[in-house]
Amino acid sequence: MHGLMMDTPLTITTILRHAERVNAASEIVSVTADAPRHRCTYADVFRRARQLANALTAAGVRPGDRVATLAWNDYRHLELYYAVSCMGAVLHTLNPRLFAEQITYIFNHGGARILFADQTLLPLVEILRPGLPALERLVVLGPDYEAFIAGQPDRYDWPELDEREASSLCYTSGTTGHPKGVLYNHRATLLHSYGSTLVDTLALSRRDSVLAVVPMFHANAWGLPYSVPMVGGKLVFPGPKMGDGATLAALIAEEQVTIAAGVPTVWQLLLNYAREHDLVFHSLERILVGGSACPLSIMNEFRDRHGVWCVHAWGMTEMTPLGTANAKPPGYDALSPVAQDAFRVRQGRPAFGVEMKIVDDAGRELPWDGASAGLLKVRGPWVCRDYYHTGEPSAAHAEPGWFATGDVANIAPDGTLQITDRAKDVIKSGGEWISSIDLENIAAGHPDLLQAAVIGVPHPKWDERPLLIAVPRPGATPTREGVLGWLEGRIAKWWTPDDVVFVEKIPLTATGKISKVELRQQFRDYRLPA
Repeated sequence: MHGLMMDTPLTITTILRHAERVNAASEIVSVTADAPRHRCTYADVFRRARQLANALTAAGVRPGDRVATLAWNDYRHLELYYAVSCMGAVLHTLNPRLFAEQITYIFNHGGARILFADQTLLPLVEILRPGLPALERLVVLGPDYEAFIAGQPDRYDWPELDEREASSLCYTSGTTGHPKGVLYNHRATLLHSYGSTLVDTLALSRRDSVLAVVPMFHANAWGLPYSVPMVGGKLVFPGPKMGDGATLAALIAEEQVTIAAGVPTVWQLLLNYAREHDLVFHSLERILVGGSACPLSIMNEFRDRHGVWCVHAWGMTEMTPLGTANAKPPGYDALSPVAQDAFRVRQGRPAFGVEMKIVDDAGRELPWDGASAGLLKVRGPWVCRDYYHTGEPSAAHAEPGWFATGDVANIAPDGTLQITDRAKDVIKSGGEWISSIDLENIAAGHPDLLQAAVIGVPHPKWDERPLLIAVPRPGATPTREGVLGWLEGRIAKWWTPDDVVFVEKIPLTATGKISKVELRQQFRDYRLPA
């Protein structure tokens, strides 16, 4: 017997309708190429989204068509998020930080015929254009965009969509082979928005002012363009200035930001700026840190100088993307400092809807004892079941109903996850595993180091040994011996790097993570000291 409940589709359109009616006056603040601080409301954005949907229809866009964007975080991009998906088309976000060849592949593979591009990215578009034979129309996000929607009616009857229809398309950065597409649907996006707003995940509310530094072209800005309007919070977008410490600091202070989301490299830049200019972020309550493991040194500085809790989280493009978040547990304040640190470096408990397990190389499930490390697999209503148009079965989905993340992790008895490495980045030394993530996070706490990375290099006896690659803080002159001596007592002796190399810059991926691929290529001929 079926229950007697209404069957309302779980679609992004329901977020739009709710936010427009209930949260209409909530503010959206954007830094754009044509305005240093643009202000509007949800009512404004959704009115213009209806104009945009009419303009797209007039331009020949039909349900199921892909509409591509090459854009930063701002209100116009948000209008595209809702207009495209809610009219039944598919929003295809492109990452401008990828190599031109990768962007070309992603655009062509996605099959869009129309591209919306930020004014600041036009030089890149000109480089890409000869390789985009299917591109029929380019709309520049500025006066060209305004002309595109001008004169269009601000009434549009949003269609009743099937909740399982595709809503957006995002590609992984692809360290090996071509990037792979993840095709999100309305149901997954809505459920993800519910899950991410829960108190023990991101705890978003109407009172929050949310600075979305994580790009809207990367895993839908971790879902913030949906979850924040859902609860009615204020959205603050840094536009093309997402890597500029001065802009971020000004936005936090002037827009009374309470929560900000981004990768560790962004927060390191912001902390450096705040330290140099003697700033304290009084309004800021929480920093959401994802993309890669956050060094304890960053979390400590936010806590001790600014009174900010770092919500250490983990997720993937394939997971829409939230998997876990480390909200403070009961009794946290009574823990010893060592126990508190041990908790903070973990990535937290899974959001409701995400199931996890760790397995050994033979596929046997390992216990949740906080020590047994294995390959992490996940499943849930917002986890992808396959990649978009790959033409071959995905090895990551070899076990029916599960997605193999490629991460190595352990899970504590209370369900808190700790990512210890990517499977391809684990250093295998003498039959034992050394976590490059743990090692570089500890090394990053050295007072004279700005950034640290660890890779494995060949060793005739131990197969691999760790090499520490470090960027000194401005004005500091750390030495190999000093750094290795500082690590004594902080790590197991056999984890101690065999050498330290100081560099001016550590290469980052298009999503702001340390590029281990580039580092391994850069140091492929490196020989450890005897």
